Amino acid sequence: MKNIKLAARNGRPPTVVKVGSVEVGGSFTVIAGPCAVESEEQTLKTAQAVKAAGANMLRGGAFKPRTSPYSFQGLGIEGLKILERARRETGLPVVTEVLDPRDVSWVAEYADMLQIGARNMQNFALLKEVGRVRRPVLLKRGMHSTLEEWLNCAEYVLGEGNPNVILCERGIRTFERYTRNTLDLCAVPALRELTHLPVIVDPTHATGKPSLVAPMSLGALAVGAQGIIVEVHCNPSEALCDADQALTVEMFGSLMRRLRPLEGFLAGQGREPEVAG
Repeated sequence: MKNIKLAARNGRPPTVVKVGSVEVGGSFTVIAGPCAVESEEQTLKTAQAVKAAGANMLRGGAFKPRTSPYSFQGLGIEGLKILERARRETGLPVVTEVLDPRDVSWVAEYADMLQIGARNMQNFALLKEVGRVRRPVLLKRGMHSTLEEWLNCAEYVLGEGNPNVILCERGIRTFERYTRNTLDLCAVPALRELTHLPVIVDPTHATGKPSLVAPMSLGALAVGAQGIIVEVHCNPSEALCDADQALTVEMFGSLMRRLRPLEGFLAGQGREPEVAG
C-alpha cells in the first residue's frame, strides 16, 4: 500500500479522536440511535433511552440517501435542529451523514461528527470538503471496496488537514442474500496493523437483522474494534427507514448488559490486538 502515507501506521501511535466529550480509540465507544430523524418525539425518546442504557454518542440521519427517489429522504434542516436539541437534553455528541459538499459547512454547525456513507466513500469532492472543516469524520467502507481503496479515501480527508478520521466497517456486498451484507470482521485486526486510525463496526447495516446485531457486536469487540454504531428505534414497526433492522430499546439494553462486562473482562486480561510497528 505504497500510496497510503498519512493513514499508514508506520510506527505512529494509535490515534484517539475526540468527539465532543467522547474519545474514540480509547475505551469501547457505543454510538446508537435511529436510522432517520422522523420527529422530535421519536428522536428525543430514543436518545434518552440509549443514553440510559449506556450509549456514548447519538446517531440519526437528517439526510437519507435512498435507493428509491420516492422513499423518505429525511427532514433536512429540521432534522438537524432536532438532533441539536437531543444533544442538549442528553449530553450525547451527535453524528449525522452529509451527502453534498455544498452542505458540509452548515451541517458541521449542528453535528459533532460528520458521517460519509458507503455510497459516498469515493465521492472525492465530498471527502476533500470534510477534510477542510475540523469536525471528526466517520468514514464508512464502500460496499465493494478493498481495504486499500478505503484507506486511500481516508488519505483525501487527512490530506486536507483534518486528522480526525474514524473508519467504520459496515459489511461488503457478496453473493450471500440471507444477510443484508457480509460483515468483514477480519478487516478490523487487518486495519489495526495497517493504520493508526480508530476502527469501529456497524453490525446493523452489515446484517440487516436485529437478532444478529448482538453477536456481531460482541464479535467486533473481541477482534479489536474500538466501537460500534447501531440503529435503535423507540418503535421500529413504525420507522420510516430500515424498519426491519432496528433494535428495540429493550434489545439495545440487553446488548449493553452483555457488551460492557466483556469489555471489562478483556481489559482485565490486558487484551489488545497486536499490531505491526
